[in-house]
Amino acid sequence: MYALILAGGKGERLRPLTDTVPKPMIPLCGRPILWHQVRWLREAGVTDVVFLVGHLADAVREYFGDGSDHGVRAHYSREDVPLGRGGALRRGLAALPRDDGPVIATNGDVITDASLAELIADFHARRRRSRAHCATILTVPMTSPYGIVDTGADGVVDQFREKAVLPYAINGGVYVLHPGIRDLLPELGDHETTTFPALAAEGRMSAVSTDAFWRSVDSPKDLREAEEHLSSRVAGAAEATR
Repeated sequence: MYALILAGGKGERLRPLTDTVPKPMIPLCGRPILWHQVRWLREAGVTDVVFLVGHLADAVREYFGDGSDHGVRAHYSREDVPLGRGGALRRGLAALPRDDGPVIATNGDVITDASLAELIADFHARRRRSRAHCATILTVPMTSPYGIVDTGADGVVDQFREKAVLPYAINGGVYVLHPGIRDLLPELGDHETTTFPALAAEGRMSAVSTDAFWRSVDSPKDLREAEEHLSSRVAGAAEATR
């Protein structure tokens, strides 16, 4: 099974960490974000990873090489001129063997414990019902970036809530795609503002929600929280083996 990782992000909000490496290569617990992603993908049955690279692409290639040290076969789709995420996915899909099987795609800055198997199962189930189904995406609860103030009808403050979960879902940046979606992707631009809205309007995509840990590493705060989670997971695993 193939996976495409969007790995060319500049990560300007994480400078100076991203002055010499693309954002997906920022270390988390001593390993690049991409290392954690590849491990997660491999555990779900992915055998081949295509890194969609552009900005500071050599850093990714030098680290992963042919992928043999990481348990996968590594491939690279390099953009000399930025194509946008949709354009990068389109080019990456064009490099894959012709097959009817699903392809995993993910943003290169996502750390999650979500079950990829659930997304794949949903994709297959939808395809059995309708050959027009093109994509299953991961959604996660939206957490308020601000503290929430709850008040009663009389205006008296009842409580303050930090990191309150709002009654909305956001795109988790992990997808299971039918290869035929390539022709629907833009040559230049973002799939989330073009292809995905069009598929949604036609009822050709679905979503699987998760309450598992998920973080898109966009800021120093995200980086810290992802590191804390990974550290606690490692500590928990070590405790379980005692």
